[in-house]
Amino acid sequence: MQAGAYQNETWVVGVAKCGREEGVDQIGQSQIIAPSGETVAMATTLGDELIVARRDLDLCRSYKTTVFDFGRHRRPQHYRLIVERTGAIPAS
Repeated sequence: MQAGAYQNETWVVGVAKCGREEGVDQIGQSQIIAPSGETVAMATTLGDELIVARRDLDLCRSYKTTVFDFGRHRRPQHYRLIVERTGAIPAS
């Protein structure tokens, strides 16, 4: 979830079941993750729990205009081998 938040420059709320259900212990530990990949809130018990966090939605824009500004950083010429081939080429 942390990598997904960072790669997609967005806040992630990961919700996990907790407690015991049908004889199986659930993992719990729901999380709220910032666009930086940092966990800003996480459930700490295996019981019912509410987690909250203040979030700055403009933080998403910050990442999209710097680190992940694909319009500025993407270089299509580097993908040429991927789009021109249709199968594996044996090593010689």
